[in-house]
Amino acid sequence: MDTKTAIAANKIDLKSPKKSTWAQMKKMKLLYFMLLFPAIMLFIFNYLPMYGVIISFKNFSPGLGIWGSPWNNFEHFERLFTDFMFIRALKNTIFISLLKIIIAFPAPIIFAILLNEIRNQKFLKVTQSISYLPHFMSWVILSAMIIEVFSPQRGIVNFIITAFGGDPVNFLSSKLFFIPVLILTDIWKEIGYGAIIYLATIASIDPALYEAAEMDGANRLKKMLHITLPSIMPMVIILFILRLGGILNAGFDQILNLYNPLVYEVADIIDTYVYRSGLEQFQFDYATAVGLFKNIIGIIFILGANAIIRRRSEHGIW
Repeated sequence: MDTKTAIAANKIDLKSPKKSTWAQMKKMKLLYFMLLFPAIMLFIFNYLPMYGVIISFKNFSPGLGIWGSPWNNFEHFERLFTDFMFIRALKNTIFISLLKIIIAFPAPIIFAILLNEIRNQKFLKVTQSISYLPHFMSWVILSAMIIEVFSPQRGIVNFIITAFGGDPVNFLSSKLFFIPVLILTDIWKEIGYGAIIYLATIASIDPALYEAAEMDGANRLKKMLHITLPSIMPMVIILFILRLGGILNAGFDQILNLYNPLVYEVADIIDTYVYRSGLEQFQFDYATAVGLFKNIIGIIFILGANAIIRRRSEHGIW
C-alpha cells in the first residue's frame, strides 16, 4: 500500500464514526422525535424557572419586579445560619433522610430479590400488583388512610393495643412515634415500585451463571449472595449516588400531610420550612435562598459520592 492510499484509508476511518452515528440517529429519528417533547417540558418547567433564583440575592418586591428590587449583599444567606427555625429544620431533614437511606433504601432491593425467588407465577403477579398500588396514590389520599389507621379513637392499631390491655397512643402527635411512622409508611408506599428497576436488572443476568452454581452445589441463598447481589450492585450504586443527591429531600408531600404543630420539633424539614416562609409568610426571596442552598448541597453530595465510589470501584454515574 502506497502513502496516498494509506492516508485516504485513514481519512475514511476517521470519518466513519461520525457517519455511523448520524446514520444511527436517522434510523431512530422517531425515538428522537418522541424525546423532543419531554426535553421541551424539562426546559420549560425545570430550567427556565432558574431565572427566578436571582431573587435570593435581592430584597424582592413584587411591585419593583426581579431586576428592579435592590440587591441585599447575601443578607438572606447570612440569616440562614442564625435562624433557629432553619437550623432545626436542617437537622431534622438530615436525620429523617439518613434514616430513609439506611432503612428504606435497601427495602426495594431485598423485596426484588425475594420476588425473584417466587416460583408460583399467579402468587407473584398478585404480590407485585398489591405492592405497586400505593405508589400510584397521592400522599393526600394515603395520609387520610394513615391518620385513620393510627387514630387513637378509631384506628385499628390502637384497637389492637387496647385489646392487649394497653393505652391508646396518638402516634401522629407523639415526638417519639412520628418518625417511625414516617419511615414505615414511606417503605409501604415505594417498596413495590422501587423494586421494578432491580427486577429488570435481575432479569438480565445470564441464566448460565445460576446453572453453573447449581452444578457446583450452591443452594438458593448462596446463588442470591454470590450471583444476584453482585450482578445488581452497579445499579444499586447508581441509585444510591442519586439518593445521596437528595439528602435534603426528606419527603415534603408525606410530612406536609401528616405532621402538625405538636411534632414540629422533630418533623419540620427544609421543604416545609420553605413552604411556610414563602407561601404563608410571603418571604419569597428568603425562601428562594433556602431552596438554592438545598440544591447546592445536593450537587456537592452527588459529585462527592460519585468521586469516592469511582476511586474505590469501577462503578459510578460518570
